Order: sequence, then structure tokens, then C-alpha cells
Amino acid sequence: MCMKTLIELGEEAKKASRYLALASTTEKNHTLKMMSLAILDNVDEILSANQKDLAAAKENNIPETLLDRLILNANRLQEMADGLIQIADLPDPIGVVDGMFKNEAGLTIGKQSVPLGVIGIIYESRPNVTTDAGALCFKSGNAVILRGGKEAIHSNTALVNILQETLNATGFPIACLQLIEDTSRETAREMMRLNRYLDVLIPRGGARLIQTVLETATVPVIETGTGNCHIYIDKDAQLKMATDIIVNAKCSRPSVCNAAETLVIHKDVAAEFLPFIEQALADYHVELRADEKAYQLLKKAIPATKEDWETEFLDFILAIKVVDSLEEAIDHINQYSTGHSEAIVTDNYFSGQRFHREIDSSTVYVNASTRFTDGFEFGFGAEIGISTQKLHARGPMGLAELTSSKYIVFGEGQIR
Repeated sequence: MCMKTLIELGEEAKKASRYLALASTTEKNHTLKMMSLAILDNVDEILSANQKDLAAAKENNIPETLLDRLILNANRLQEMADGLIQIADLPDPIGVVDGMFKNEAGLTIGKQSVPLGVIGIIYESRPNVTTDAGALCFKSGNAVILRGGKEAIHSNTALVNILQETLNATGFPIACLQLIEDTSRETAREMMRLNRYLDVLIPRGGARLIQTVLETATVPVIETGTGNCHIYIDKDAQLKMATDIIVNAKCSRPSVCNAAETLVIHKDVAAEFLPFIEQALADYHVELRADEKAYQLLKKAIPATKEDWETEFLDFILAIKVVDSLEEAIDHINQYSTGHSEAIVTDNYFSGQRFHREIDSSTVYVNASTRFTDGFEFGFGAEIGISTQKLHARGPMGLAELTSSKYIVFGEGQIR
């Protein structure tokens, strides 16, 4: 069977989106729960497809930290299935009317939430995005066209086939959720210009992918997260808390966008803290790239460059900078941050409040790991991405961020 063209996918998605926009909450929730069961009923098929992707990735020498994003196992499939149930249990964002009022002409005016329409998503490596994005778009009444990376094509195809079978069994058009099987760059660029059919395009991946989409797309884009995330250890921080947060933020999953990439530390505690942090990170073989002051306090580090402050490493690498004040820490973070997630570790209430107020990122923490910036952790069931822009959506994007609005107006024969 021949692959469908992008025009065919777009036409079918547009038609399906009109059907889906009118679906009841009960119908959508039932289908999501059936999708969850279908994933668990087809574990062997999905894992077999994933093994093909993993074998190809190893042949292509993909780094271990990036390979982790591709791996599926029974636990990860259970988490994906659980996410579908959680999305089903969330309130339906569609049809909600906010702020009814009457104007001077006696018209009753309200603002009602509606789907965006057809959403395109371009993403890399992570098969869980297939179910997360598919489910969030479906619950919010949007048709979706997915374009995953070539490294996950077998996994993505297996997942989409299973989800489409469920859509068909529950009476929905399978075009509510479609996958572009051609993973070539030419097709991706064509998708970025599919204005007639796509209402919005969301890229999920590394800095190169996101920059390519921003430079190429004529479809409206929601920019999601390159994560050059920072943790600042204040002079009033607790040593153990700071160390635990840094180890978690850097080492639990270094290949994800909410992992910490730079540690900023106040000079008054650098001499005491850095040896403890270095020892804790040594267990994970983290490479430290230190500024001049930090370099003198560490046993094993390499000098940092300006490029290190700007880099999302996605690896066991951590840049370290010593600062003279909270003000300098905030200035450094705002200069080099990608607007994703930043954290301060401090027992000083006023320092924490100032950090919250002055850091210009989507998510700002006091005494917690940046790894919590995640739709599931925020109670969204999953996320479509983490927006680092300021228009329409910012931070982890759940159901509400996949809606638009229209004004509904009730009159009694008024004319102007």
C-alpha cells in the first residue's frame, strides 16, 4: 500500500477535525480508556517494533543518553497507558463558556473554548510522544498529524496502528490521528508549509530541530523547549538539599529538556559546597566545566567557555559558575537561559521571592529539582510540549493550551 501524500493526510485530518470537535466528552473518554487497554494488550507487538528501532540506533552509534529516550519497556508502556487514563479523567476543556456579560445594546456575550483544529507535531526519538500528543489532541477535540524521527519509525507506526484501530472500533475517523511515514527532511519541510490544513505546528526535540522549524515554517508555530536549565545555590542554602537537587536534576535523566545544564553558586559557600557536589556527581561520571573560581576549588574539572554557558548538553556534563551575589546569578541565568526551567536552593524567603519575580523562564522553582517541569507531574496526564515562548501558551502544555476561543452572542433582534 502506497504512503499517503501530505495533501491527502491534511484533507482527511481537516474532515476528521470537524467530526471530533462535535464529539461528546463521554465518547472521547471511552475511546481514551480503550486506547489505554489496547496498548497493554499489544505490549509484545510494540516492544518488538521498538527492538528494531534500537538495533538501528546502535548501528548508527547513537549516544547512550539519547538512546534512553528511544527505549520502551513494560514499565514505560504502563506509564503511557496510565497517562491515557489520567487524560480521560481530566475535565473536558471544550465548550466551556467564560465571562458572560451584557453590553449596552442588550446583547449577551460570552467566550467559549473551542479546538484549534488540526495540529501538526514534529518530534524526535521519544515514542511516548506519540501517545501523549495523540491523546491530548483527541481529548481537546483536535485532529493531529504526527511526524516522528526516523530513529523511532517502527515504534511510532506500531503505536499509531493500535490507536487507529481503537478509533475505528469506537466509531471515530482514524484520521483523527495520523502518522507521516516518510521521515525524510524534504517531507518535514513540506509539512512546515502545510498552511491550508494545519492550524498550528509544534516541534518537540533538540535545538537544531526547533530552529529549523522556526526558520522554515509558514504554519503558525508554538516553540517548545530547548532546556538550558540552571540551578542556583544561594549563600543561605542547605548543603544536603542542594546536593540532592543537583544530582537529581543533572543525573536522573540527562537527555531530557528539564535536566539541569548549569550550576550557579554563591562565592560565600562555593569552597564548602563544591567538594561535596563534585563527589556526589563523580558516581555518575559527570564532566565538570568550571569557570576560573570554581576550577580552583575542584579536583577534576576543565575550564568552561562562553559556549558552555549557552549549551544544552543532554549528557553527563555540567557547567559551573561562581557568582558574587544573587543579582549576578539572576543576570547570568536570564542572559543564557532558554526560558525553560530554573531553580534556587535557599532558606532565605526573600531571596526565593526575588528569584521567582526576576527570573524570566516558564517555570521557576524554590528548593526543588527542575525535573518536575512535566505535564504528568503538573497533573495534565501528559504534555504536548513545554512552551518557552510567551504568546498563547507558556510552560508545560496540557489540554487547555490546545484550545482557542470564539465569542458567542445572544440577541433579541438588535441591530446597529
